[in-house]
Amino acid sequence: MGVDPVLLRDQCERTIGETNFEGLGKRIAGKVRDCYVDGDRRTIVTTDRISAFDVVIGTIPFKGQVLNQLAAFWFAKTSRLARNHLLEVPDPCISIARECRILPVEFVYRKYLTGVSKTSIWVAYERGEREYCGHTLPDGMRAHQELPEPLLTPTTKAEQGQHDELTSREELIARGVISAEHYDVAAEIARMLFAEGQKWARSRGLILVDAKYEMALDGEGNVTVIDEIHTPDSSRYWYVDRYEEAMREGSDPPALDKEYLRRWLVERGWTGEGAPPTLPNDVRCEAARRYIEAYERLTGDEFAPSTEEPVERMRRNLGLI
Repeated sequence: MGVDPVLLRDQCERTIGETNFEGLGKRIAGKVRDCYVDGDRRTIVTTDRISAFDVVIGTIPFKGQVLNQLAAFWFAKTSRLARNHLLEVPDPCISIARECRILPVEFVYRKYLTGVSKTSIWVAYERGEREYCGHTLPDGMRAHQELPEPLLTPTTKAEQGQHDELTSREELIARGVISAEHYDVAAEIARMLFAEGQKWARSRGLILVDAKYEMALDGEGNVTVIDEIHTPDSSRYWYVDRYEEAMREGSDPPALDKEYLRRWLVERGWTGEGAPPTLPNDVRCEAARRYIEAYERLTGDEFAPSTEEPVERMRRNLGLI
């Protein structure tokens, strides 16, 4: 299991930084995905770009493949709980989905008091705040401690280059960002997905610490899950058998997600303002190793890296050549 470290380092020179395919429809570039919209179909290319603090900071080898295939795994696994937009996966880095109208809210479920970003629950708690996204937090807690119950902590969905903002159900509805009906349906879907994710992760030796969900309305007006579910980009994972030891020692629980990169950046004094530090290849490879381990632990399958030239492979699999 895992990927040869030499292959990882070699792949650092062949990552997918950007795509620009003609004939797929209107191109919409996000922080990680390049989307092409044509009528009621959306072609989603998951690149190897990595973002932190809402800023793209570089690329990670095989990241797009891990995210795309792990999202497909979770969409299939949770399809009995909620509608999702996925139609097919024609390439390791590409998904074809139904085009939907995005709800401008990110539904974030949290079960632990952790994080290093400005919007994280631990940073707010450490500042002395005890009201967080409409929830009252108890005194006397410490970093990484389990919360009394899972909390839904929504944020606004900012445009690229802008920062998401913490908010609450009441504020979102009062501002007319989302209707009460749509919010409550989406919140219940997020609750079910998080519970399912926690249960499955624990059976695989992992703790699902928190997770972000994006929702939209399909052509019939049904709330539909989009983007990705429970990937190392949108969720935080710790090892079950190493969590208690970390808490006893007062250290950060070992993680299989992009928190590794966030902490690396914070240690160098960067939290989203100004130019980010350049990611060395050893950091990029370690991030890739963690992403791949998360994929293998969660799916139970060995990761099969595609080392073929990615643009030509994607063009062929999309029928563009």
